Amino acid sequence: MDHKVGFYIDGGCGLDERLELSRLEKVATSEYKAVVCKQLANACSPEGQDEIGKDIAENDLNTIVIAGVSARHACPYLDFPECVVERVNLREQVVWTHDPEFLVEEMEEDEDEVEENINMMAEDYVRMGIVRATMSDLPEAHKIASPRRVLVIGGGVSGMSAALNVAKAGFEAVLVEKQDVLGGWATKLFRDLPKQAPFENLPEPPIGGMVEEVNGHANITVYTGCEVSSVAGAPGEFAVELSNGEKFDAGSIILAVGWKPFDTAKLDPKYKYGENPNVVTSLELEAMIKEKGKLVRPSDGGDVSTVAFVTNVDFTDDVDQSPYLANVHSIVALKQAHYLLEQAPEATPYLFHDHVKAAGLYEDLYRYIQDEGLVLVRGPLSGVDEGAEKPLYLQGEDTLLGTPVEMEADLVVLSLGMVPVTQDEEVLHLQYRQGPELPELAYGYPNSHFICFPYETRRTGIYACGTVREPMEVGRAIDDAAGAALKAVQAIELVTQGAGLHPRVGDFSFPEINFQRCTQCKRCTEECPFGAYDEDEKGTPKPNPSRCRRCGVCMGACPERVISFKNYSVGMIGNMIKSLEVPDEFEEKPRILVLACENDAMPALDMAAVNRLNYSSYVRVISLRCLGSINLVWVADALAKGIDGIMLLGCKHGDDYQCHFIKGSELANTRMEKVSETLDRLMLESERIRVDEVSITDYKDLPGRINAFVSDICELDPNPYKE
Repeated sequence: MDHKVGFYIDGGCGLDERLELSRLEKVATSEYKAVVCKQLANACSPEGQDEIGKDIAENDLNTIVIAGVSARHACPYLDFPECVVERVNLREQVVWTHDPEFLVEEMEEDEDEVEENINMMAEDYVRMGIVRATMSDLPEAHKIASPRRVLVIGGGVSGMSAALNVAKAGFEAVLVEKQDVLGGWATKLFRDLPKQAPFENLPEPPIGGMVEEVNGHANITVYTGCEVSSVAGAPGEFAVELSNGEKFDAGSIILAVGWKPFDTAKLDPKYKYGENPNVVTSLELEAMIKEKGKLVRPSDGGDVSTVAFVTNVDFTDDVDQSPYLANVHSIVALKQAHYLLEQAPEATPYLFHDHVKAAGLYEDLYRYIQDEGLVLVRGPLSGVDEGAEKPLYLQGEDTLLGTPVEMEADLVVLSLGMVPVTQDEEVLHLQYRQGPELPELAYGYPNSHFICFPYETRRTGIYACGTVREPMEVGRAIDDAAGAALKAVQAIELVTQGAGLHPRVGDFSFPEINFQRCTQCKRCTEECPFGAYDEDEKGTPKPNPSRCRRCGVCMGACPERVISFKNYSVGMIGNMIKSLEVPDEFEEKPRILVLACENDAMPALDMAAVNRLNYSSYVRVISLRCLGSINLVWVADALAKGIDGIMLLGCKHGDDYQCHFIKGSELANTRMEKVSETLDRLMLESERIRVDEVSITDYKDLPGRINAFVSDICELDPNPYKE
């Protein structure tokens, strides 16, 4: 693409109050030969857009660079079809974060040089912006003629809710349930949780009406007594085969296979579960009352007047079921205490607990049950024996009051956690090089980024909902499935357009490989967080564009640098670094390069700017799609250019990770460890490179972290590779 650049300075954001705009125009025209160079009163206004559009038509411009506000601001207004558009952030990254008084007093920059330093910073951002623009091409969308069909696996309340929402959106849903009937665990419930005050009456589970609606909907095909045998392909072109021999294509998939109870074989023997019939689980209690219509003692069918509900259940070998509880164990215990009080108002339910979780409307249920006679015991149930007047004699401790508890009861009810079915069972049978099932978190849940992208999994176009995603009650599972259905429908719409899915929604680029230079090292295949690559029999990567989330991790992983995007490449970032003006060692103006993830670090920097938090004018920031896309050649380019320090800002990672691309920041850390070893061998201090984890909420202290790094770099000698 032969780039004809139009460069515009947005005068509507106060740049002229701090910057010498003529210097920026000179950079654009003298150094980069911009065809058009203008200052606009307000680039985002209709008048500003019209003027840019007129220049495009009159000068055959195909590349527009707008210097003004953050690229995260006013996005819909500064988009010109058929043109590469690049935004240079001078307001947030320069004007709002570089107060001369701060730079003189806090950063100890020379008073006479401060204004010059700020203008040099603005010039560098213009250089990098024009380089980024002129090294970008317009992406060519990889469009797929996707069927408007969603595969829903699991016929419980979440699966049925997902299928109904898909069908109501005008798409076809294929619902597959391995049992002979629909309904799942909800069919075993005696009553559902109340949804509104007053809480005297517990409603019937909504299962009957849902089953009838699903079976009667024209857009839903139901297969019961059936499982998925194979899923191949990618979003927009999943090839599905069922155990009954049926084959069809699907555009996206919803996983709603539900849960199973925590293993009772691991219960602490002190409860006498399995020995004494009057010690039951919450599930067994639900089934018993549904069968008999009331609570009775399992041992003799006698009346029940005292029941101990235990939500802080102990297990053998330090087994911990807390990750599988959420708030469900508490509200189910409250509901079942309601059963007892509804049946026998003079009865007494006890609740042994560490804490009662009853958020939202369920707090009103909690208050209602307390008012009706629930007795709270904060502490463990330590022993169960035979009683004198009642079947059970219980011992425990109320740690809140610091007193022992001794009582007799008719029944003990133990809460069990909700373990995702996928933890031990194969469900999807994916024909992916990376494995047949979804990658899981520490406790077996198949989530992706749990904060920003609920329902997402690490396989693009496959969405989890309901209790396979996390513990939840019936009402929330129904709502959860509606969210997953919207995601599944959106996935089909986007891949039909050739656009990327979350988090880079609408990105039409995808990785392109120069196969002539590929060495079949398999780094891209192994490091891609989303399984976007398969391999042929020779080990050559086979990209699946609609699986790709455009993070660039494969680009950073490739040692031969043969992977690139139309609008993001190793050469692009390398040339942006090379475009920086680096003063020589005698000017005592160090240069610090910050490579920042666009998902948390860049928004945090923008938020710091909104709050007028300042950092050194020696810093230059380059936004990356993900820190995992960093290629080691960028570090070499920066050091060879004379950059004194390099700071990498990426999302948090680990078991409690936040990385929007799963493991990008973790991979960057691993790569930087190798760089540190290289620096030491080259007699360059490893302290010149620092990796820092940033969440979007760290905006208040992020400038301080940057300034601390700048101070540390200033303590070192200048980079010997300057000039």
